[in-house]
Amino acid sequence: MFKNLEGTRVPNVTFRTRQDHEWVDVSSDDIFAGKSVVVFSLPGAFTPTCSSSHVPRYNQLVPKFREQGIDDVICVSVNDAFVMNEWQRAQNADRLTFLPDGNGEFSDGMGLLVGKEELGFGRRSWRYSMLVRDGVIEKMFIEPEEPGDPFHVSDADTMLRYLDPKCEFPHDIAVFSREGCPFCVRAKGLLNDAGMEFEELVLNKDYTDRTLRAVSTNTTYPQVFINGQLIGGSDELAAWLTQRATRSAA
Repeated sequence: MFKNLEGTRVPNVTFRTRQDHEWVDVSSDDIFAGKSVVVFSLPGAFTPTCSSSHVPRYNQLVPKFREQGIDDVICVSVNDAFVMNEWQRAQNADRLTFLPDGNGEFSDGMGLLVGKEELGFGRRSWRYSMLVRDGVIEKMFIEPEEPGDPFHVSDADTMLRYLDPKCEFPHDIAVFSREGCPFCVRAKGLLNDAGMEFEELVLNKDYTDRTLRAVSTNTTYPQVFINGQLIGGSDELAAWLTQRATRSAA
């Protein structure tokens, strides 16, 4: 059974990173001393769960972590610096710090370096997350020891709820738009004014009209979806935002 290290200091190691095409050694003190840091560690760069769920959600919630006084959110994996840098670029995860634990020294010091030889991975980190304040581990969420690659407790939402049980999570918003559409411009402006992040999908660039017909019976633009629900166009979005503001003020 993996040992929970809450109350102890993080391992003192040196991370070999690549910055601006140069080798830069970064120590544990450089990362943790005098700071509040959230760390999540995972089995490998470019692997399915890590790329589709673990990294994107942490990257999305970095502003929420900063509201809780977190200085940095760090992704650790037993991969070399070149792989970690390329993975960060591929993930567009510019809010996170990616740390290469190439030799597994940090993961080993955490007692969470495990054998993945059956997958051809060699030794990798077990999946976990932790909150570290000034080099001391305050809280750890370690995935249960079960077959496969469990992903139940080391997610970003669990860590954020630990920091703030009443935290309001950001909405997941997608805007289906087309070029030259003034109503699309208005919808995006409304969301920007409300401080709400969104992903824009542009007709014939990111999707076709067939794609939109598959998810909505409406044929006008834009089409705004929030948390899986079709809100509608810019007028409907304006009404939704007004209702949201009224509820918040009540």
